[in-house]
Amino acid sequence: MPESIYGLKIFHWFNREIVDSIINNCEQREYSNWELIIVEWENSNWEWYILKRWKVAISIWWKKIAELNPWDIFWEIALLNEEERTATVSAITDLEVIVLNLSDLINIINNDENNINKIIIERIEENLKL
Repeated sequence: MPESIYGLKIFHWFNREIVDSIINNCEQREYSNWELIIVEWENSNWEWYILKRWKVAISIWWKKIAELNPWDIFWEIALLNEEERTATVSAITDLEVIVLNLSDLINIINNDENNINKIIIERIEENLKL
């Protein structure tokens, strides 16, 4: 696992073994150049992404507002609500992402070998307050 993943804000409260366990149990996907990953105004797909390789563009009303780089996270709020997406995310190049979906998160919580339930609940509550 690259060192930068342990510094991600979402993993701030987890030790390395827990982060490794979460990442190793997530699906990995590849997207082609300019393929749409998330489309503005679509319903939540209950997934969040860690950009593993290359870059994505974030657009609102088809105007590019940002680029994300390897080990950036996007759409983690999708695990918490079913609101429509507020932006479009597209691959700038062929890329690879790590995907955590709601059923993965529930599975991690239900098979809590690392006593992470409390930490996950605290993080979710903290994010909801923002």
